[in-house]
Amino acid sequence: MGTSGQAKNFITRTQAVRKLQISLPDFRRLCIYKGIYPREPRNKRKASKTSTPSTTFYYTKDIQYLLHEPILNKFRDHKALAKKIAKSLGRGEVGDAARLEKTAKPRITLDHIIKQRYPTFVDALRDLDDALSLLFLFANLPSTSTVPPMTIALCQRLCLEFEHYLITTHSLRKSFISIKGIYYQATIQGQDVLWLVPHKFVQRVTGDVDFRIMGTFVEFYTTLLGFVNYRLYTSIGLVYPPRFNAKSDERGGELSAITLDGINVTRTADATSVTSGDIVQNETQGNDDVNPDVQKQADQIAENLEPAEETQSADQFIEDETATDAIDKFEVQGEGADVLDQPRISDAETGQLFAPYSFFLSRETPRQPLEFLLRSFGCKRISWDEVLGDGAFTNDEYDPSITHQVVDRPLIAQPDSATEPDQNQENEVSRSTERGRMLGRVYIQPQWVWDCVNQGKLLRPDQYAPGATLPPHLSPWVKPTKAAYDPTLPLAEQEEENEAEQAVLDEEEQEELDQLAAATADGEAQVEPEDHVDDHGMDIAGGDSEASSVVDEFGGFASDDAEAPADANEDEEAGDTPSQHQKELEAEAAGLPFTETAANGAANGSWAGNARSKGDELRKKAAKKRKEEEEELERRKMMMSKKKRKLFEKMAYSNQQKDDEAAKLRSKRRKLEKGKG
Repeated sequence: MGTSGQAKNFITRTQAVRKLQISLPDFRRLCIYKGIYPREPRNKRKASKTSTPSTTFYYTKDIQYLLHEPILNKFRDHKALAKKIAKSLGRGEVGDAARLEKTAKPRITLDHIIKQRYPTFVDALRDLDDALSLLFLFANLPSTSTVPPMTIALCQRLCLEFEHYLITTHSLRKSFISIKGIYYQATIQGQDVLWLVPHKFVQRVTGDVDFRIMGTFVEFYTTLLGFVNYRLYTSIGLVYPPRFNAKSDERGGELSAITLDGINVTRTADATSVTSGDIVQNETQGNDDVNPDVQKQADQIAENLEPAEETQSADQFIEDETATDAIDKFEVQGEGADVLDQPRISDAETGQLFAPYSFFLSRETPRQPLEFLLRSFGCKRISWDEVLGDGAFTNDEYDPSITHQVVDRPLIAQPDSATEPDQNQENEVSRSTERGRMLGRVYIQPQWVWDCVNQGKLLRPDQYAPGATLPPHLSPWVKPTKAAYDPTLPLAEQEEENEAEQAVLDEEEQEELDQLAAATADGEAQVEPEDHVDDHGMDIAGGDSEASSVVDEFGGFASDDAEAPADANEDEEAGDTPSQHQKELEAEAAGLPFTETAANGAANGSWAGNARSKGDELRKKAAKKRKEEEEELERRKMMMSKKKRKLFEKMAYSNQQKDDEAAKLRSKRRKLEKGKG
């Protein structure tokens, strides 16, 4: 009982720690190194073999696999060393304790674990996403007691080495700016690697994060990235590790602090010269052994050959090559046919996107991501102000060789007065500038660089001018689907039938209701009964003046037959109908003369009535069409089975949610465009 099934396949964490005879923190480190994670059994009660189900389980085979790990001996040696140091401190032998801690501390290496977990290099590349994200995160953290500066420096150097490989091979493909940070995607030996780099802000380390566990992951990932960088550098003929200039890094050089060198450059040159000398010597020796008669016959045969055929074949080959250089385009053959993705420009051409240009980065722009993107896509001349750090092509903002300047604030007009001591140079600069701009230079915002990279071509710079409203910055990994909102397309192409007209009518009706409610509120605020309060606190409606006016207005009793028609005629002539009297009261409450209010009311009423009738007509048409579609849908659902009908209803519900979300986005965009207009 209890030795088969889930009880045999799973083991609790407490049992695993006892079996390995190590502490719980060492068990966590070992599991992180070996890639062993907790598992969830189907029945915890059966797996725990007790009445109280445990919370954490592992596979029994994984724990058996850990029994033969060499790192276990290192953990035990470290435990024995801790006992020796404690004994020395207990005896008062502080020097011996310091000597033991310095010399006898066991060193743990993870090289064999990297080889075990990643048998091939492609496996390591596939698991590189999390490693890069965590190492870039630690590279931007401040040094604390839980995050030592040595770990931060190691992460920074490994990340810079990896970026240099991407710059050299032009492997970067896409990038996206989000709230979390900046996403990058590179293609390395056919594998897509995606990682996240946090923004260059001051990071605050909180106490609710267990940096011991994260430090264990960092220790493993630094070893992994070191292996990967070595393999990548040697595959393209570069020396690893590259030369690192600590002084330049202290001045903020970052990428410029690392210098790349080729493998055995001098040896290769010497070997080439020696090999060429040997070839020449062998050729001279071979010429002495050649029979002159045979050589003479060979020369005659070569002279008799006609070079026309060779020239023709070469020209034909060149024409074929030029013909195949053009990018093929897939055309749609008929209606309803599949639309195939058009081939894009080769990666080699995209990698040289910014090669012909020279950029200057203003002080308010993020220098590190912009420099990395521009260098990855071929730009060699990147300049910035000296306060941003070392490694710029030039620090002169007015250098005439600069073609593009990246700014993130509106340009300020150039002042007329010169503050520099050199008046001639200041006058020359002021003549070459126009309203704070250098003539012949393109000014763009940082988003232009990201959008050009994602689309693989240079976009119009006028849409990204300083102070201009930028186009939407969309994720390059999210593809627009059918019936979904696409910010890149015009609104008219995405609206449904009569959607824009219905939206306009709804807005007009809402405005009319708001105006009517405001007028009614103003009238109620202005027309208030003036009640009199007596000495005892009682309200008395009206007064002597009201009573006298009532008496004056009363004209006595008259016969209905004689005076009723006359009164009716007088009322019609005076226009004192109940509706007209109500309009007079509304005009008086609004503080306007009655004639003006009546005219405006008549005009607005007729216009509003036409608009309301038109809106009702559109609603009726839409409701009728919707009802017909629902009836047709119900007839089709009657032919389905119960299982398929439920599945169809779930699909229809999700599609309706997507349509509602798209309609909200279109309505929001419509209001924004109306506000701009």
